[in-house]
Amino acid sequence: MIKVSIIEDHQDFREGLSFLLNASEGYTCISNYTNAEDAVDTLSGDEDVILLDINLPEMSGIEAIPLIKAKHPYLKIIMLTICDDDQTIIEAIMAGADGYLLKKTAPDRLLTSLQETLDGGSPMTASIASRVLNLFKKHVPVKNNSISLTARELEVLQLLVDGLDNISVAKQLFISIQTVRNHIRHIYEKLQVHSKSQAVAKAIKEGLV
Repeated sequence: MIKVSIIEDHQDFREGLSFLLNASEGYTCISNYTNAEDAVDTLSGDEDVILLDINLPEMSGIEAIPLIKAKHPYLKIIMLTICDDDQTIIEAIMAGADGYLLKKTAPDRLLTSLQETLDGGSPMTASIASRVLNLFKKHVPVKNNSISLTARELEVLQLLVDGLDNISVAKQLFISIQTVRNHIRHIYEKLQVHSKSQAVAKAIKEGLV
């Protein structure tokens, strides 16, 4: 059972998401919030994934990401928003978002994205993913020699940049899922990041792969 929390200030949309999750086998909405402040203060950590809007009253969704990750570093966060401008997308990814979907995403795609995130993926609406790649291609990476990754960690990181999930990485390198998770944990620690999307962004920015 995938346990989801929703942070969304529009009542109709929030209630619709909650109904979708509770009506779908294998999913449940365990809590919902109208603002980020309450969520940061009261999220239990029992959640698997958070669906997080960006345009919220007072604290924005992007501002909430590092606060939530500080308390619950293994909790996955998918942005679910109408915002599709380049600056907002990059800010969300660099803040630690694990995925980025637009609110017009079809219900079945939304549900599969939740599982995809738990499997180690970084789901994005197709148009968003294309723009993210184009944005990073515009920046010529400068090799950062101060970040020391092992040869195996670099292999894993390269496969993450290529878009593979944890299961695919394990198959590609003929290692166990747990070993992949251990490598990813070490990569996160060395890069000082909290999500796969952050790790990929930093790897490209720092010229690590």
